[in-house]
Parts: sequence; structure tokens; C-alpha cells
Amino acid sequence: MRPEVANATNASDTYIQEFDYELVHSIVIVVVPLFFGIIGILGFAGNSLVIVVVAANPGMKSTTNILIINLAIADLLFVIFCIPFTATDFVLPYWPFGNLWCKTVQYLIIVTAYASVYTLVLMSLDRYLAVVHPIASMSWRTENHAIQAICMMWVWILAVSIPAFMIHGELPYVFQHPNGQSENLTVCRILEDQYRTVFQVTFFLTSYVLPLVLICIFYMSMLIRLWRNARASAESQRGRRRATRLVCVVVGVFAVCWCPIQVILVTKSLEAFPLTTTTIMIQIVSHILAYTNSCVNPFLYAFLSDHFRKAFRKIIYYRPRAEVNDRLGPQTKTRTTNSGDIL
Repeated sequence: MRPEVANATNASDTYIQEFDYELVHSIVIVVVPLFFGIIGILGFAGNSLVIVVVAANPGMKSTTNILIINLAIADLLFVIFCIPFTATDFVLPYWPFGNLWCKTVQYLIIVTAYASVYTLVLMSLDRYLAVVHPIASMSWRTENHAIQAICMMWVWILAVSIPAFMIHGELPYVFQHPNGQSENLTVCRILEDQYRTVFQVTFFLTSYVLPLVLICIFYMSMLIRLWRNARASAESQRGRRRATRLVCVVVGVFAVCWCPIQVILVTKSLEAFPLTTTTIMIQIVSHILAYTNSCVNPFLYAFLSDHFRKAFRKIIYYRPRAEVNDRLGPQTKTRTTNSGDIL
């Protein structure tokens, strides 16, 4: 279990416990493996299926769906490289994987979190261009440009996240067992306390507040244009609204899932988060909620996109191409609207 939720005294911190350690530990060792395991399995299967579905269906190649693949890749990397080790960090009172992997896991958590949210920003920008500038943006909103934007985003994220690798590492601390015995252990955390507040506040602003502000600006402009534009055909309007609804729901779910843990991490960095049984349970639930975001998007696509549902069925219940086309009928053929998307 993490030292801040264990009966521990760190070399640089003295934690004041106001909770029942045995109760908290008994809950953590059951709840964390159970829920993190479910999230990991669903996240791996769902995001892998999204990647396969889009890659295996040439008719689904569009700028929005390329961005959806990138979001699935970011979530898949998070599920593989972050969730198992975060769960272990919760359950055990020490970090068993060494200093290098401590730095690497923390770095990957930051990288994948940035990749997810800034992919949502790109998706919102793509929707903005498709709705507000449908004709002028046709030459910009191409598959090649989408791939180039994604590559530039990843290079930028990998570079700006390097401080997370540098400031994290193993720290020794003294673990106090409930029976009174002491044990020297190590924990994976930020090495210097003076970096903690700056790091968490900066991460909160750049990975949550700023992206959501940009997304809201894009959507405000979109909604105004959608409801004012009476010249577009009804079919075109419906296509744009469906695509916009999908991206809007994905962004909204992200905002809801990540808000509690972001606020808690900032509050803890300011030493304003009390350690009680209730607050520790809230922190664990907030972690579970945030990590749930990595597995929920494929289900949103399945519920909100007709083309994704049909493609999912095509992958799961495979039929020869001719038979599938006969069963599904002409409505499954690629349809290109003024927005240039197939969703």
C-alpha cells in the first residue's frame, strides 16, 4: 500500500494517520485487484478491438477514425504499462520493481494521459473544421495530415514529459507494522518535496484545464454554426451531428472520469488533503474512476456509432465478404458527407 495510505513515516514526511489501517488494508487488497483487473481486461480487449475494426475496414478510414485509433492506442498503452503497476503500488507497502521502472512507469502515466486528452483536442478541432469550415477544410482534413498531426503530438508529449522521469524515483522510508515492528522499505514517488506542488499543479493545468477549455471553445463555435446553418442538406446535418455527438460524449466522459483524481492530487500536493478512512476510500474510488476511462471509449463507439456497431459485428461474427454485404444491404456502403467522415 502507498505510504500515504499506510502506517508509515517517510524520510522527508511525517504522515498523521486518522484511520483504521487494518480496515483500509483489508478493503484495498480486495477492491484494487478486482476493479483494476476488470478495467485492465476490458481496456485491453476493447481498445484492441477498436484498432482492429478500423484497420480492417477501409471504408472507415477518415480523419476522425484515425484519431480514434490513436486514442485507443494511448488507452491501450496505459492499460498495459500503468494499471498493473499502479495496482501493485496500492496493494503492497513497497515498490518491488526497481528505480528505473519506477521512473519509467511514472513517465508513461504522464505520456499516455497527455496523449489521450490532446487526441481529444485534435478530435474536437477536426469536428470544428468539418462543421464550421466544411468546404475550406477539405484540403486540410486528410488522412496524411491527421497522421502528421498525431506524430507531432507524440514527439511533443514525449519531450515535455521528460521531467516526470527525472523527478520520480525510489525513496527509502520506515514502515510501521500494526504490531509495532518497523521495516525499512522503498516507495516510488517524487524525490524532492519542492517539486511536488509545481509538478501536480502544472500537470492539472496542462492535462485537464487547458485541453478542456480548448475543447469547449471548439464546441461552442460548432454548436452555434450547426443551429444557424440552414443551407446544408438534412442528411449532411445529421451526419455532422452524429459525429459531433460521439466526440462530445467521449470528451464529457473523460472530463467526469478524471476530475476527482486531478483535484485530489493537487490538494495532496498542497498538503490540504486529510488522511482519514473516508478520504482514502475516496482516493481509491477516484483512481478507479480515472482508469475506467481507458476502457469505456470502445463501448461508447458501440452505442453511438452505427458503423462501429456493424464493424464490431463483422469482426466478431465473421462472414465471407459477399455474404456480409448481402445481409447488411446497400446502406452499409461508404457514405461521404460534406464533413468528409464515415461514422
